[in-house]
Amino acid sequence: MKKSLFILGILVFAIACSSPDKKAELVKLKKEHDQIAGKIASLEKELKSNEKTLATIVSVQMLAAEPFDHYIEVQGRIDGNENIGVSPRTAGVVTRVIVREGETVRKGQVLAELDADVLKRNLTDLQSQLSFVTDLFEKQKALWDQKIGSEVQYLTAKNNKESIENKIASLKDQISMSSITAPIDGTVEDIPIKVGQMAMAGVPAFRVINFAKAKAVADVGEANSSKIKTGDQVKIFLPDFNEELQQKVTFASKFINPTNRTFIVEVELPPSAKMVYRANMIAVIRIKDYTNASTIAISQNFIQSSGNEGLYVYLAKDENGKKVARKSYVKTGVTYNGLTEIVSGLTEGDKIITAGYKDLYDGQVIDYK
Repeated sequence: MKKSLFILGILVFAIACSSPDKKAELVKLKKEHDQIAGKIASLEKELKSNEKTLATIVSVQMLAAEPFDHYIEVQGRIDGNENIGVSPRTAGVVTRVIVREGETVRKGQVLAELDADVLKRNLTDLQSQLSFVTDLFEKQKALWDQKIGSEVQYLTAKNNKESIENKIASLKDQISMSSITAPIDGTVEDIPIKVGQMAMAGVPAFRVINFAKAKAVADVGEANSSKIKTGDQVKIFLPDFNEELQQKVTFASKFINPTNRTFIVEVELPPSAKMVYRANMIAVIRIKDYTNASTIAISQNFIQSSGNEGLYVYLAKDENGKKVARKSYVKTGVTYNGLTEIVSGLTEGDKIITAGYKDLYDGQVIDYK
């Protein structure tokens, strides 16, 4: 019994002695825990701050599908529907220029006259002869009607009269050819001839233009001959007026010029009160040859090349709470006006990096607003 009581006393004493030590140790451990937790929070904050400092600042753009059109662009000129170089029908010395530059003329109006004095003198002689042979014919005809004289005499008189009449008609035609006349209604824009000069058939002596209807004309390369047809939509930019018109192709030639391998395309221009069309004004013609109602198109500057791997862009991605740059390989379509159609590799909602992409690598930490 005494022995048992002794052991029990020792245990009670041991428990009583150990309780203060455990409490002290618990307090100590809690204090160390608070210190470690503080250090952890401080290190995490420092690391996040360092990550932000090391992140590359970029700009991004959310991609969206939009209509995309491609145009064939050529520089043309403005012309009138009727723009004619008027040349004489025969050679001759210019004796008189009747009109002035800028003057409005009517079709058939005489613009200038050539020397035809010799022809006019010959005409006077023939007219005198015609008067004589006409009298002879009428007398011979009167006799022939009375069955007097021979048929040969009558036919000879008739033939002489008709022969001179034909000569007079031919001579009048030649004299009329010495007058240069306007072939259309319009305005005289250029007069390269002067009085006393020799005018030659086939060499323009006047330029007459009718701008009641104006058109834009361009020579288009043979390679586009299968892409352009009458009725195609076209944009006409007139730099002199800083205006762009929406029109349609009114004429696409089927003839290829063998010298420069081009064909002519014409677009009729609408009448305009504020734009005064003038011949040979510049007209930039943009003919639509491709359209996609909904596609992704990006600036061609964003597209980079990695040799054999192909073309790629950088996209901004959110991964594990971080913003990183990811390389995305793309397949491209046509390019127009600085924009390239993306056939595959990008989808709506992607965030493409539009600034700061030149020195990026795949997986690099980035930051943007």
